[in-house]
Amino acid sequence: MAKNLLIIFYRNPELGKVKTRLAATLGDANALAIYLKLVNHTRTITEKLQVNKVVYYSHFIDKEDSWDNTNYKKSLQVGDTLGEKLEHAVAVGFKEGYSAVAVIGSDCFELNQNILEEAFKALSINDAVIGPAKDGGYYLLGLRKFVPEIFRDKKWSTASVASETLKDFEEMGLKYQQLPMLTDVDVEEDLPQELLLKIKK
Repeated sequence: MAKNLLIIFYRNPELGKVKTRLAATLGDANALAIYLKLVNHTRTITEKLQVNKVVYYSHFIDKEDSWDNTNYKKSLQVGDTLGEKLEHAVAVGFKEGYSAVAVIGSDCFELNQNILEEAFKALSINDAVIGPAKDGGYYLLGLRKFVPEIFRDKKWSTASVASETLKDFEEMGLKYQQLPMLTDVDVEEDLPQELLLKIKK
Protein backbone atom coordinates (compact mmCIF):
# COMPACT_ATOMS: atom_id res chain seq x y z
CA MET A 1 0.00 0.00 0.00
CA ALA A 2 1.25 3.49 -0.85
CA LYS A 3 2.71 5.39 2.06
CA ASN A 4 1.14 8.85 1.92
CA LEU A 5 2.06 12.01 3.85
CA LEU A 6 0.08 15.21 4.26
CA ILE A 7 2.13 18.26 5.30
CA ILE A 8 0.19 21.12 6.89
CA PHE A 9 1.93 24.50 6.96
CA TYR A 10 0.87 26.37 10.07
CA ARG A 11 1.63 29.84 11.39
CA ASN A 12 1.73 30.11 15.18
CA PRO A 13 -1.34 32.20 16.12
CA GLU A 14 -0.13 35.55 17.44
CA LEU A 15 -2.13 38.79 17.54
CA GLY A 16 -0.93 41.14 14.82
CA LYS A 17 1.12 38.47 13.03
CA VAL A 18 -1.49 36.40 11.19
CA LYS A 19 -3.72 37.35 8.28
CA THR A 20 -2.21 40.85 8.08
CA ARG A 21 -4.10 41.70 4.87
CA LEU A 22 -7.37 40.87 6.64
CA ALA A 23 -6.24 42.87 9.66
CA ALA A 24 -5.78 45.93 7.45
CA THR A 25 -9.56 46.20 7.03
CA LEU A 26 -10.96 44.17 9.95
CA GLY A 27 -8.42 44.76 12.73
CA ASP A 28 -5.93 42.42 14.40
CA ALA A 29 -8.41 40.76 16.77
CA ASN A 30 -10.84 39.82 13.98
CA ALA A 31 -8.00 38.64 11.76
CA LEU A 32 -6.77 36.33 14.51
CA ALA A 33 -10.32 35.05 15.20
CA ILE A 34 -10.81 34.26 11.51
CA TYR A 35 -7.40 32.59 11.31
CA LEU A 36 -8.27 30.34 14.27
CA LYS A 37 -11.55 29.34 12.58
CA LEU A 38 -9.65 28.50 9.39
CA VAL A 39 -7.18 26.42 11.41
CA ASN A 40 -10.04 24.61 13.14
CA HIS A 41 -11.59 23.86 9.72
CA THR A 42 -8.25 22.51 8.46
CA ARG A 43 -7.95 20.26 11.48
CA THR A 44 -11.52 19.00 11.08
CA ILE A 45 -11.05 18.02 7.41
CA THR A 46 -7.69 16.32 8.02
CA GLU A 47 -8.08 14.50 11.34
CA LYS A 48 -9.86 11.47 9.83
CA LEU A 49 -7.81 11.37 6.63
CA GLN A 50 -6.20 7.94 6.31
CA VAL A 51 -2.66 9.21 5.70
CA ASN A 52 0.23 10.21 7.95
CA LYS A 53 0.18 13.89 8.85
CA VAL A 54 2.76 16.41 10.00
CA VAL A 55 2.18 20.02 11.06
CA TYR A 56 5.05 22.37 10.22
CA TYR A 57 5.07 25.30 12.66
CA SER A 58 6.33 28.74 11.64
CA HIS A 59 8.11 29.74 14.88
CA PHE A 60 7.91 27.09 17.59
CA ILE A 61 6.40 23.65 18.11
CA ASP A 62 3.48 23.70 20.54
CA LYS A 63 2.88 20.28 22.11
CA GLU A 64 -0.05 21.63 24.14
CA ASP A 65 -2.20 23.08 21.35
CA SER A 66 -5.28 21.70 19.62
CA TRP A 67 -3.34 19.59 17.08
CA ASP A 68 -3.53 16.11 18.63
CA ASN A 69 0.01 14.83 19.26
CA THR A 70 -1.08 11.23 18.59
CA ASN A 71 -2.59 12.09 15.18
CA TYR A 72 -0.20 14.77 13.95
CA LYS A 73 3.58 14.69 13.99
CA LYS A 74 5.02 18.15 14.67
CA SER A 75 8.02 19.83 13.03
CA LEU A 76 9.48 23.29 12.52
CA GLN A 77 9.69 25.10 9.19
CA VAL A 78 13.26 25.50 7.91
CA GLY A 79 14.34 28.18 5.42
CA ASP A 80 13.97 31.89 4.73
CA THR A 81 11.47 31.98 1.87
CA LEU A 82 8.23 30.04 1.51
CA GLY A 83 9.83 28.14 -1.35
CA GLU A 84 12.78 27.05 0.81
CA LYS A 85 10.43 26.00 3.61
CA LEU A 86 8.23 23.97 1.27
CA GLU A 87 11.22 22.37 -0.43
CA HIS A 88 12.72 21.33 2.90
CA ALA A 89 9.47 19.86 4.26
CA VAL A 90 8.74 17.88 1.08
CA ALA A 91 12.36 16.67 0.89
CA VAL A 92 12.13 15.36 4.46
CA GLY A 93 8.91 13.51 3.57
CA PHE A 94 10.56 11.66 0.70
CA LYS A 95 13.71 10.98 2.74
CA GLU A 96 11.47 9.31 5.33
CA GLY A 97 10.27 6.90 2.64
CA TYR A 98 6.87 8.27 1.67
CA SER A 99 5.71 7.43 -1.84
CA ALA A 100 3.43 10.47 -2.14
CA VAL A 101 3.68 13.81 -0.35
CA ALA A 102 1.11 16.62 -0.44
CA VAL A 103 1.27 19.99 1.26
CA ILE A 104 -1.50 22.41 2.23
CA GLY A 105 -1.82 25.57 4.30
CA SER A 106 -4.66 26.56 6.59
CA ASP A 107 -6.23 29.34 4.49
CA CYS A 108 -8.84 27.48 2.44
CA PHE A 109 -12.33 27.25 3.93
CA GLU A 110 -13.64 25.54 0.76
CA LEU A 111 -11.21 22.63 1.06
CA ASN A 112 -12.71 19.38 2.36
CA GLN A 113 -11.74 15.79 3.12
CA ASN A 114 -13.07 14.53 -0.23
CA ILE A 115 -10.77 16.84 -2.20
CA LEU A 116 -7.80 15.76 -0.07
CA GLU A 117 -8.66 12.11 -0.74
CA GLU A 118 -8.97 12.93 -4.46
CA ALA A 119 -5.47 14.47 -4.35
CA PHE A 120 -3.87 11.30 -2.98
CA LYS A 121 -5.87 9.18 -5.41
CA ALA A 122 -4.50 11.37 -8.22
CA LEU A 123 -0.96 10.78 -6.95
CA SER A 124 -1.41 7.04 -7.33
CA ILE A 125 -1.46 7.49 -11.13
CA ASN A 126 0.25 10.88 -11.65
CA ASP A 127 3.61 12.47 -10.86
CA ALA A 128 2.01 15.59 -9.42
CA VAL A 129 -1.26 17.19 -8.38
CA ILE A 130 -2.12 20.85 -7.86
CA GLY A 131 -5.09 22.62 -6.31
CA PRO A 132 -5.16 26.09 -7.90
CA ALA A 133 -6.46 29.03 -5.87
CA LYS A 134 -8.48 31.86 -7.37
CA ASP A 135 -5.75 34.36 -6.44
CA GLY A 136 -3.26 32.64 -8.73
CA GLY A 137 -1.52 30.62 -6.04
CA TYR A 138 -2.31 27.07 -4.97
CA TYR A 139 -3.97 25.60 -1.88
CA LEU A 140 -2.45 22.12 -2.39
CA LEU A 141 0.59 20.70 -4.11
CA GLY A 142 1.36 16.99 -4.24
CA LEU A 143 4.27 15.02 -5.67
CA ARG A 144 5.15 11.37 -6.16
CA LYS A 145 8.85 12.12 -6.38
CA PHE A 146 11.01 14.94 -5.06
CA VAL A 147 11.34 17.72 -7.64
CA PRO A 148 13.11 20.66 -5.94
CA GLU A 149 12.80 22.92 -9.01
CA ILE A 150 9.06 23.18 -8.33
CA PHE A 151 9.83 25.35 -5.29
CA ARG A 152 12.52 27.54 -6.84
CA ASP A 153 12.46 30.81 -8.80
CA LYS A 154 8.86 31.63 -7.85
CA LYS A 155 7.42 35.03 -6.93
CA TRP A 156 5.65 33.78 -3.80
CA SER A 157 2.35 35.36 -2.76
CA THR A 158 1.72 36.60 -6.29
CA ALA A 159 -0.81 35.64 -8.97
CA SER A 160 1.81 33.77 -11.04
CA VAL A 161 2.70 30.93 -8.65
CA ALA A 162 0.23 28.31 -9.91
CA SER A 163 0.85 29.08 -13.60
CA GLU A 164 4.64 28.98 -13.10
CA THR A 165 4.31 25.65 -11.29
CA LEU A 166 2.17 24.21 -14.10
CA LYS A 167 4.80 25.42 -16.57
CA ASP A 168 7.41 23.50 -14.54
CA PHE A 169 5.26 20.36 -14.74
CA GLU A 170 4.99 20.73 -18.53
CA GLU A 171 8.69 21.45 -19.09
CA MET A 172 9.74 18.49 -16.93
CA GLY A 173 7.30 16.15 -18.63
CA LEU A 174 5.46 15.41 -15.38
CA LYS A 175 2.06 13.79 -15.63
CA TYR A 176 -0.27 15.83 -13.41
CA GLN A 177 -3.86 16.42 -12.38
CA GLN A 178 -5.55 19.67 -11.40
CA LEU A 179 -8.06 19.78 -8.56
CA PRO A 180 -11.04 22.18 -8.43
CA MET A 181 -10.17 25.87 -8.18
CA LEU A 182 -10.91 27.16 -4.66
CA THR A 183 -10.59 30.42 -2.72
CA ASP A 184 -7.80 31.08 -0.25
CA VAL A 185 -8.88 33.55 2.45
CA ASP A 186 -6.41 36.44 2.33
CA VAL A 187 -8.50 39.62 2.17
CA GLU A 188 -11.99 40.58 3.36
CA GLU A 189 -13.52 39.93 -0.09
CA ASP A 190 -12.43 36.27 0.18
CA LEU A 191 -14.40 35.63 3.37
CA PRO A 192 -17.27 33.15 3.07
CA GLN A 193 -20.55 34.40 4.52
CA GLU A 194 -20.30 31.80 7.27
CA LEU A 195 -17.11 33.38 8.64
CA LEU A 196 -18.19 36.94 7.96
CA LEU A 197 -21.28 36.53 10.14
CA LYS A 198 -19.14 35.44 13.08
CA ILE A 199 -16.98 38.54 13.31
CA LYS A 200 -17.67 41.95 14.76
CA LYS A 201 -16.43 45.04 13.02
